[in-house]
Amino acid sequence: MSIEKTEPPVTAFMLVKTNPEWLALTVQERVDAFTTQVLPAIEAKTSGVRSRFYDTEFYSARVTDVWVWEAEDHHAYQLLVDALRETPFWDRYFEVVDLLVGTENGYARTYGLDPVATVAT
Repeated sequence: MSIEKTEPPVTAFMLVKTNPEWLALTVQERVDAFTTQVLPAIEAKTSGVRSRFYDTEFYSARVTDVWVWEAEDHHAYQLLVDALRETPFWDRYFEVVDLLVGTENGYARTYGLDPVATVAT
């Protein structure tokens, strides 16, 4: 039995700031924009991508939201970014302030170690 080596998932922390055009939309218009403009673009271009969204405007003036994207590999992540760039969310509704991309516990895989992490009690 052979063990197939797979690439570790890619996690991207996309730090964004809302633009006035986004803030001028009603809540329902924002939901509609996301479901009609972003989701279809992502689904048409890639698979194996999961997202989570965090509001940070309560604590930061520079970054209002953090979008966390988990992609099954680097190619899926690249396709995701290409898809997002073709929507108004990229630089029209939001300014992409920074991208922090990595793989969880990469050091452990590199050195053949068990990951060191805390456990909630």
